[in-house]
Amino acid sequence: MKGKKAFEALKAHALTYPGTFVDHPWGETVVKVAKKVFIFMGVDTASVGLSVKLPQSKYEALDLPFCKPTGYGLGKAGWISASFEARNDVPVEMLKAWIDESYRAIAPKTLVKALDSGEPKKKTVKKTVKKVAKKTAKKVAKALPKKKKATR
Repeated sequence: MKGKKAFEALKAHALTYPGTFVDHPWGETVVKVAKKVFIFMGVDTASVGLSVKLPQSKYEALDLPFCKPTGYGLGKAGWISASFEARNDVPVEMLKAWIDESYRAIAPKTLVKALDSGEPKKKTVKKTVKKVAKKTAKKVAKALPKKKKATR
């Protein structure tokens, strides 16, 4: 599979995991779970690329000629980037396995556990997403300056 077709197949695969959605921060396509990126993706007329977190297989991946540590310091945390010329075949099946490893490294444990036990229930996904949203709201509330009580 080549170019845009490979990109679309990999994005579709990433979206099969529970609680995932596409976002476009910094003008780039990313797939997130619980507001955390687990795959960065890019495609244009000349190339296709992605970055994933590979805690178990990063050293094997870095031995491949199309891989390098991800920039911006992410490589130190186990992220690798793979890029392919659009006219060349993309090893889609291998990249799907990497997407799985990255999802499992980033996703909340409850979603990974639900995934491992079979088809995750919508209830588990909703509960986890609500929990993440609640934590985020608490962090934002702590960061805001406290209002002074009005005195009469």
